[in-house]
Amino acid sequence: MIPYEVLKTSNKTFEDEMRMAFEEVLQSGWYILGNRVKQFEKEFAEYVNIPYCSGVANGLDALILSLKALDLPIDGEVLVPSNTYIATILAILHCGLVPVPVEPSIETYNISPDFLEEKITDKTCAILVVHLYGKACEMSKILPIAQKFDLKVVEDCAQSHGAKEFGKQTGTFGHLAAFSFYPTKNLGALGDAGCVVTSNETLDQKIKLLRNYGSSIKYQNEIVGYNSRLDELQAAFLTIKLKHLDTITKHKQILASYYLETLKSDFILPIITDGYEDVYHIFNVRHEKRDALKAYLLKNEIGTEIHYPIPPHKQKAMKGIWDQYSLPIAEEIHATTLSLPISFGTTLNEVQRVVEVINKF
Repeated sequence: MIPYEVLKTSNKTFEDEMRMAFEEVLQSGWYILGNRVKQFEKEFAEYVNIPYCSGVANGLDALILSLKALDLPIDGEVLVPSNTYIATILAILHCGLVPVPVEPSIETYNISPDFLEEKITDKTCAILVVHLYGKACEMSKILPIAQKFDLKVVEDCAQSHGAKEFGKQTGTFGHLAAFSFYPTKNLGALGDAGCVVTSNETLDQKIKLLRNYGSSIKYQNEIVGYNSRLDELQAAFLTIKLKHLDTITKHKQILASYYLETLKSDFILPIITDGYEDVYHIFNVRHEKRDALKAYLLKNEIGTEIHYPIPPHKQKAMKGIWDQYSLPIAEEIHATTLSLPISFGTTLNEVQRVVEVINKF
């Protein structure tokens, strides 16, 4: 069986370092907001090439705290891609804001700059872009629109660690950017973890207050905050894996290149765009008989995933919120997309086998 992902295999390279880190954290007796969190924040900020980073509990919290830090007006409208994972939309709702769906490009699967202006009203206060699958959004087109209408920009970088547009890394375009380090991400922890990065010192200080009960001094609470802190153990693990992130990315890019060069034309493949460096958190193909294709691959002992099987506006949780929208591009993507094995634990021989089988479909 060629699995879609086996985290034990993907993390095999780091096991010895992680065991040592666990023992060090255990013996230190300090498990929350200590030196290991500070070290990771410093090193991840340097990696992204941005001044400030705040470790938080998970990617959803990173989005919520980013929106909260901007002090957006209650019931303000936030433009968001119609085909994103629902967490992006949940963050907007949890902040008392109104998510407004914007259809993606059918080629890149990212929010389309061509559809943005028609969705802007006098209530629009922000754009929440999502760099889906590991491909940067067209920020060079999106930012001028945001500036024209004086809109805040938040980036959802959960799937785009290290992705670039014209040499500029995701996470450095907006006022704030949220990262997830869920275990399957290119930079994945051994549990839930996330962070918020920014170039604005005031916003960084606000995030650090929000994540820790609104407090910078113990038992002194300056604002109404949350409990959303990256713990020392996950920070230690992430610091280890961060040193290898470029190697992880290169491995996934090699596998993606083989797929792109050898998969037959029956499948709609990820688009390659000049000036963009994709990191392939997910390698998706599209096919009108997606469900049959998935079943065929499973019969041939190849695991796949669907990111994502149900579009957000069709989810039960979105009834009365988004179910009134007609979003044909999102629906087409959700009905046809299939994710092929491309993890750090996937070998080139396995990808060659996947191609051999899938090309016979």
